[in-house]
This record gives sequence, C-alpha cells and structure tokens, in this order.
Amino acid sequence: MDTSLVKRDPEIMSGALCFTGTRVPVKNLFDYLEGSSSLEDFLEDFPTVSRERAVAVLEAARASLAADAPAG
Repeated sequence: MDTSLVKRDPEIMSGALCFTGTRVPVKNLFDYLEGSSSLEDFLEDFPTVSRERAVAVLEAARASLAADAPAG
C-alpha cells in the first residue's frame, strides 16, 4: 500500500500499521466499520485522519483483495 497513506514504524504504536503522519492504526478504521459505526463516526473520533485518506485506504484495500482473489 502507498506509504503516503499508511506507514509502519516500530517507534510508533509498537509498529502497528498507521495512517501516515498520525498515531491512528489502520485497524481502527476496519474495527469501526465491522461494528455498528460509520465512516463518519471514525472520522469524528480520529480527526487527524482526513476523509480522503480513509477512503483511499479503503479503496486500496479493496483493490488489493480483488487482485488477490482467484478467478471464479
């Protein structure tokens, strides 16, 4: 995934994959969406993550899953 979107640094959040320039783990976004929370809820609770960056991470994850999926 594009390092302008996410970054892993052992000195930040014990090396968890975070949104670049923040201490917000990407996992938090997926946890919110898996539960009953919306993207709006996530953005409200983590104001250091922009909507554009969150959407770009979701789109990159979707593209990665689609590329790795076997042909049906």
